[in-house]
Amino acid sequence: MAVEQDYHTDENRVLKKDPQQDYRLEYAMENSTHTILAFSRELHTCDPNDKSITESTVRVIWAYHHKDLGEAGQNYHGSTRGTKSLRLLNPEKAEVSPASLSYFDLTNKDVPVPDKDTTYWCQMFKIPVQHEKHHVTKVEPLIQKGHENLVHHILLYQCSSNLNDSVLDYGHECYHPNMPDSFFTCETVIFAWAIGGEGFTYPPHVGLSIGTAADPQFVLMEVHYDNPTYTEGLVDNSGLRLFYTPVLRKYDAGVIEAGLWVSLFHNIPPGMPEFVSEGHCTLECLEEALGAERPSGIHVFAVLLHAHLAGRAIRMRHFRNGEEQKLLAYDDEFDFNFQEFQYLEEERTIMPGDNLITECHYSTMDRIRMTWGGLSTRNEMCLSYLLYYPRINLTRCASIPDIMEQLQFIGVKEIYRPVRTWPFIIKSPKQYKNLSFMDAMNKFKWSKSEGLSYNELVLKLPMNVRCSKTDNAEWSFQGMTAFPPEIERPYKTEPVICSSSSCLPCSLSFTLLFVFKIKCVLPLKTAVYLFSM
Repeated sequence: MAVEQDYHTDENRVLKKDPQQDYRLEYAMENSTHTILAFSRELHTCDPNDKSITESTVRVIWAYHHKDLGEAGQNYHGSTRGTKSLRLLNPEKAEVSPASLSYFDLTNKDVPVPDKDTTYWCQMFKIPVQHEKHHVTKVEPLIQKGHENLVHHILLYQCSSNLNDSVLDYGHECYHPNMPDSFFTCETVIFAWAIGGEGFTYPPHVGLSIGTAADPQFVLMEVHYDNPTYTEGLVDNSGLRLFYTPVLRKYDAGVIEAGLWVSLFHNIPPGMPEFVSEGHCTLECLEEALGAERPSGIHVFAVLLHAHLAGRAIRMRHFRNGEEQKLLAYDDEFDFNFQEFQYLEEERTIMPGDNLITECHYSTMDRIRMTWGGLSTRNEMCLSYLLYYPRINLTRCASIPDIMEQLQFIGVKEIYRPVRTWPFIIKSPKQYKNLSFMDAMNKFKWSKSEGLSYNELVLKLPMNVRCSKTDNAEWSFQGMTAFPPEIERPYKTEPVICSSSSCLPCSLSFTLLFVFKIKCVLPLKTAVYLFSM
């Protein structure tokens, strides 16, 4: 007989039976290979010992023991335990694909991964489908076995159509002084995958177009290798698999990269329990691009929120005519090791003149030096990738805050001009003379109160707008200065309506089903512990 009870732990990791029992056992079975327990719970209970289940990442911790709980309490699980980050309310929209569906692979070939913490490897590919329009309907990651923690993310860029097959001969480290010139023509992101994510299936009415003159003929695959232990001798063959069909869908999909332009102008002081950065997809950029190409607006159906190790929460805020709309996407429990596209419950329309703000929350309590915007996982990013339709000629809608006003906060008065070095050098005052602006920021004695004041300043600074097209072209507002809109800070979350089995009048009709599988034979009276955090 299966027995299921609701427990919680305290700060000393002591397992305690919950006075309020909110979990309901739905199903239990075992066979020669598995024990399966299925149980349900309301999303929001009235129990202070329960965590609400939202669209954010949930860290599920599991453990089991072959003996039941005794009077003395739980039995120690030993090594039979684990953890996994999941987005319980955002399951993959799996579409049954015909077995005959064609596909092609874009994979690296024996890439020697250097013994350094961060490497970006770029490889050019030619799309094999030519001269006839097709739609890519699904993309799957092909991560080499054993390299699940080595491959941090993969970006696929559309490159100039003026290239020829000579660019296909070799790969090269990205962002390197000797990087081939052809790589600089690849600016348009057409797909993004990040660590922990699974395959992505496009909605039935949308596909990624390939095979026409307007579609990518040459693509650049950028793979970010994260090797913090400086392991030597690693060779990788990871990549992507793209499934495609000649049966066309109604709309072509596009991708917009929004948020903070990756730059040293994005920085976070050390020792901060919370620091907020904002990247703006400005109304000026959206007014120009959508006004010219799609006055009726575009429809967003999925979003990938992206940050690095210091990231704790990310929100995609949406404004129209100065009024804040429902969050486009959010993850208040961001996990660096679990980043994937979130399908939106309902498609959202972005109109000319709307504002989009990628709001990133960081913690640098474990750091003693500044954290800088950059490519390494020890640097930071604040980005959102929006999957939408119909495709328009807008690939990047981002911003970077003014650096000189940031430096004035720490007392910088003058820099050497003209700027001939990067990072540029400070001329005065004396305590920073001949230091780079990075060294000056690290020299400043940061306190939590100074960090808070700095954060308030940065969020109000004028910003440089990035508003890009394909093939390195730009909308006219690219490079212009804009000011962030006056918005309510911090963001006020919607009130939670709790419900529980003992709170029937406020009970939600929607419940969530968990299925727990153990790959061994266990008696149904086995003690299984499952927690969310």
